[in-house]
Amino acid sequence: MDVAPWRATLDRSVRLLNDFRYEQPDPDRFYRALAADSVGQLSSYLGERGLEGAVLLDVGGGPGYFRDAFQAAGATYWALDADVGELSGLGGIAAGTVVGSGMQLPFRDACLDVCYSSNVLEHVPDPWLMADEMVRVTKPGGLVFLSYTVWWGPWGGHETAPWHFLGGARARRRYRRKHGKEPKNKYGESLFAVTVAGGVRWARGRAEGPDVELVALLPRYHPWWARWVVHVPVVRELVTWNLVAVLRKR
Repeated sequence: MDVAPWRATLDRSVRLLNDFRYEQPDPDRFYRALAADSVGQLSSYLGERGLEGAVLLDVGGGPGYFRDAFQAAGATYWALDADVGELSGLGGIAAGTVVGSGMQLPFRDACLDVCYSSNVLEHVPDPWLMADEMVRVTKPGGLVFLSYTVWWGPWGGHETAPWHFLGGARARRRYRRKHGKEPKNKYGESLFAVTVAGGVRWARGRAEGPDVELVALLPRYHPWWARWVVHVPVVRELVTWNLVAVLRKR
């Protein structure tokens, strides 16, 4: 399938932010739009063929929105998730799905063309172990695409935002008092404070070794001309929202 040309324009940023408003009331609209955009963004690092023929693992794949988009773009799609409830969100668990931990991927070394993860790292107690695992299972010449919601951004606390700015535990307690139940994303259990600085440090550290080339560090939803924000300490934590690290395995 041909993928339409993708560019990180201001119009694209506005469109994604508008779709983001529907994450809770209309998740189909939001996640299908995000998945379609992700195909374009990922394909922009893969040359003329894009995802055609690529064997791709989606770490934390969820209920299937990304599966549909990546398969339509020609990828052989595998998904891994630790949450059976998330996997069955659109019905039964699809073929090509593995239940397991991102911190111990049940795949052999260097077996994948693309290892992809979207908005999962902040839910992992040892995020950089998961990131290292993604590098391990990627073939030489293959691509690692890692994207996550940063803690000090406007949505860092997920449904407890913006109260996470006063502390994750406090935001969790406030949510419990107000709604009479725990949030879906529980700070300290299934939600952790992962920063831009942490991602930059990990990616640059990996690129100092012999097996990885750092291709890009950028704010996922911003237009191309705003990529500079990830290089400005303090400011980057507040305005990046979602950090993307793209690495190529040597």
